[in-house]
Amino acid sequence: MRVIALLAMACTLLLPIQVSGQAAGPPPAGWGPLRLLDREIAPGQKRKFRYQHTQTFEGSFLDTVVFVARGAHPGPTLCLTALIHGDERNGFEIARESFARLDPARMSGTLIAVPAANAHGFRTGSRYMPDRRDLNRAFPGNPGSDNTALIAGILFSALSEHCNALIDLHTGSFERANLPQVRVDLANPQALELARRFGATVVLGGAGPKGSLRREMMDAGIPSIIYEAGLPLRFEPAEIEHGVQGVRNVMIGLGMTGGQATAPTPAERTFARARWLRVPLGNGGVFYPVRKLGDTIRKGDLIARIFDPFTDERFDLPSPMDGQIIGMAVPQIVFSGYALVHVASAPASEAKALRPE
Repeated sequence: MRVIALLAMACTLLLPIQVSGQAAGPPPAGWGPLRLLDREIAPGQKRKFRYQHTQTFEGSFLDTVVFVARGAHPGPTLCLTALIHGDERNGFEIARESFARLDPARMSGTLIAVPAANAHGFRTGSRYMPDRRDLNRAFPGNPGSDNTALIAGILFSALSEHCNALIDLHTGSFERANLPQVRVDLANPQALELARRFGATVVLGGAGPKGSLRREMMDAGIPSIIYEAGLPLRFEPAEIEHGVQGVRNVMIGLGMTGGQATAPTPAERTFARARWLRVPLGNGGVFYPVRKLGDTIRKGDLIARIFDPFTDERFDLPSPMDGQIIGMAVPQIVFSGYALVHVASAPASEAKALRPE
């Protein structure tokens, strides 16, 4: 019943999002320059500079650019992170374009963007860090561990110090596309409000894996969401624009900028869980989808076909559940167990308990 209560609350008239550190009532005195990474950003100013925390050989791998817009008026600090997985390129353009469109003279609060957290992966097209580890499983970091944990610690320290809310920008992985979606811990009302305000096609519940930036920031008390959209290794204009508008919607909700936000994600498009449908044992071959991203499906509907290129035998994959397709592999050669179609099910309004997957 906890989920039902949260969704009912979120379906009421949307009020300004409240986050820790947000101004309430008269503007507080002392709104002045922001000191970040040994730089100073004055109210009404935008700056770009290199994130170079340390000159050591390993520390220098965190050599991304940082974008900061300091509003002329007091307000919260919203942080954007992208390219934690170095092959998920849409996020870079969302962060860059969101920053480019801001006028700090007409803005309240601060936007901090780290648009290429894994700069090495961005340059090389690699999902992983130089030591072949996943940065999004290494937070909050460990300075006495491997290179990825070292970088995670440097980044997490700055974000947790300055952010009042976080949007982490991602795409699908390994030749899989994601329908524009926001992932959020449904049990946190502040994070859920951020997610709905963003206005993605669907909202998917879940706390996220241990070591992911979103989960660790949430554990640190900072409302955080993930935006997932599109394919890796590409720049996709529609998914990028959807993300830029979502960031703007959140900023409007936080009182950071004016304007008219687009409609929030409706409650019926908020799901408590999702499941990847995989290649059954022994049915590898050439995969062709039958349905497309965003389709609503019923149990028993045909969603994919797999052809064995050696025998010309065909395997039809029916859906074992009702739901909406929110992720899908592109046509390719697949093997037993490979994730093909991601189906969101169990609308959160109908869920009896939170069981994130």
